[in-house]
Amino acid sequence: MDPLTLDRDELSAWLRLTQTPGIGRALARRLLAQAGAVQAVFTQSPTALRSLLTPAQLAALLTISPAQRDALQTCWQWLQTPPPGLVHAVIPLGDPRYPAGLLATEDPPLLLYVAGAAHFFARAEAMFPAQRALAMVGSRQPSAQGLIDARRFAHELCLAGLCIVSGMALGIDAAAHEGALQAAQEGRAADAGPATIAVWGTGLDQPYPRRNAALAQRIARAGLLVSEYPLGTPPLAAHFPQRNRIISGLAQGTLVVEAALASGSLITARLAAEQGREVFAIPGSIHAPQSHGCHALLRQGATLVETAQDVLGELQGLPQPAKPATTPARSPETPVETGLLAALGFDPQGLDELVARTGWSAAQLQAALLELELAGRVARLPGGLFQRLERG
Repeated sequence: MDPLTLDRDELSAWLRLTQTPGIGRALARRLLAQAGAVQAVFTQSPTALRSLLTPAQLAALLTISPAQRDALQTCWQWLQTPPPGLVHAVIPLGDPRYPAGLLATEDPPLLLYVAGAAHFFARAEAMFPAQRALAMVGSRQPSAQGLIDARRFAHELCLAGLCIVSGMALGIDAAAHEGALQAAQEGRAADAGPATIAVWGTGLDQPYPRRNAALAQRIARAGLLVSEYPLGTPPLAAHFPQRNRIISGLAQGTLVVEAALASGSLITARLAAEQGREVFAIPGSIHAPQSHGCHALLRQGATLVETAQDVLGELQGLPQPAKPATTPARSPETPVETGLLAALGFDPQGLDELVARTGWSAAQLQAALLELELAGRVARLPGGLFQRLERG
């Protein structure tokens, strides 16, 4: 057996410790510190255990429930049967593969369930490159420009050697993963480690949102899927803010692409700052609710980001790209397109406003806007609004 693989008895002890009702992460860490090893937690004297536990907690800890037996069997089967080319692993505190970035945080998970490409498991330091990782987070309901920015930044930063960490949510998270996957396809260095890491708020057998199940499969081939939650854990609202500390803890910094003021992305940014990590934000329109959270972060001292180089220049110990990333050339704009794009500006505009700005008829505008939309230069938004897009 691989010396870094848990045997069944040790796995059983870890699952019991982490799934005993009434034993939270902080108390579990105190039990581990007192016992010295996970299996020793359950063989300590009653006197030693009573020094940390209430009678109810002690009784729960020393009882193996049918649910815990089922969890062990489910997890053991999952570990033994990954898809071809992938590895399933359970990585506890103290394992050589446990991410150093999380160890340095105030509340590290006791266990990480991990799935990913087999070659990332060959070397401990290759799995979680904390000094070469950037978290990217943002709105689940982004603007069209926000999606473009997330993909482009993730693509350029991944090509420069960074691993992109995110939460696989709809919107900005998914776009960031997509940009990293594109970089992996285009020639990211094979020894650069995972292109992207997706941190889940569910068990790794419960992809969420379901719409991103295919994305999860692609991430596993080019990177890693990570969760602290046992197999079978459904999507519970309280779990997603908790998993955000893992997203920020796995990275050297966090980039917020778009976020409203009441946003889980701001939780991730706050956690990153509390963990002593860099916080970056992309500014946006003062009229777009998705930009207000980023502007709040900038007022609080986050680094303003306009290019990938702004991120690379702030993160310590990272090689700078040999040449700036390039974007595909696009056809020159016609005078009509140039005038209409100038009239649009960079804020969403309605047809009536554009009629007033250009003097064109509504029919002329609709035709020109359709051409620009098909060319990827304009996005049609809810409420009859249009927004100019910039692809870098």
